[in-house]
Amino acid sequence: MIIEKEICIGCKRCQLYCPMECINYNENQRKCEIDLDECVECGICLRSNVCTTDALKQQELDEMRKLRQTFSNPLIPHKTTSVPGRGTEEMKTNDVTGRFRRGHVGVAIELGRPGTGTRFIDVEKVAMAVALIGVTFEMFNPVTDLMVNKATGKIKDDVLNEKVLSAIVEFDVDIDKLEKVLLATKQVANNVDTVFSVDLACRLDQDNTSPAESIAKKLGFEPYITGKTNVGLGRPLFKEGE
Repeated sequence: MIIEKEICIGCKRCQLYCPMECINYNENQRKCEIDLDECVECGICLRSNVCTTDALKQQELDEMRKLRQTFSNPLIPHKTTSVPGRGTEEMKTNDVTGRFRRGHVGVAIELGRPGTGTRFIDVEKVAMAVALIGVTFEMFNPVTDLMVNKATGKIKDDVLNEKVLSAIVEFDVDIDKLEKVLLATKQVANNVDTVFSVDLACRLDQDNTSPAESIAKKLGFEPYITGKTNVGLGRPLFKEGE
């Protein structure tokens, strides 16, 4: 996103709509300008229609800027999923899809948030940390698509410095390895310049307790079982034991 200085009147209204706080006011020129290194191409400032002079413009995007846009603008579909959004067939549909079977845990590590964002160099650090434990990265995930080595979690070098609003490292892991995965996330948290949350999805035990929850609590995590709640209106398409 850019601001045409010839048109900008320096009202600063657009600054309030930038989740990355990368619209700056130039005191000397009395104009607003966008820090393109920090801009994630989310398009929120433009869609707000707050600019009275139409100085905000969507410039022609090269491949790296388009990459930022697909991870940051919820209206732009990913080429790997053909749908908008950072993830895939969401983990919270597991009661319908049976995507994660007993003895397995679906894990999604969500890096970045409005006001912080994330660069892929930090996404790579997380992916490579959990890859050492032996996880299966979700094939139809936008982050997995950027990996040059899905066994190690290595991401393409040319995208590592690109910044996006958020990105999700998503994988399936045997429940026996979940403790190691969670310990790895604690360790790597000290080496990344962003924030992240860890989502866990698994089948409940016969007593309706979550085995993933007990493992997380044992390691000092405070899981929120109702952190994301969706009404399960879908028809289950699988049978236990398939």
